[in-house]
Amino acid sequence: MNKKYQTTFILDTRGYNEPVETLVEKLKGVIESAGCQIEACENLGQKTFARATDRNFPAGIYVKFDYEGPANSASIIREKLRLDRTVDRFIVIAK
Repeated sequence: MNKKYQTTFILDTRGYNEPVETLVEKLKGVIESAGCQIEACENLGQKTFARATDRNFPAGIYVKFDYEGPANSASIIREKLRLDRTVDRFIVIAK
């Protein structure tokens, strides 16, 4: 049985020379490879952190995805992005 999820990614583009859209397309591919069907994608732009944990990284690019997928999709996505330096962090919310 599939559930609906909303995931917000915070991207760290320091040292990344390509457009942000290429990162968004890569994230779409990761979500779809976890067996999910993307319903909506929204680039929320760059936002300054309320509390920066790294003074060299005071702001990140936020990208939000709405999708439907299996119950274990969040753990699959987390494992695929574990070593990706361009994804600083993300949160998965079940709707």
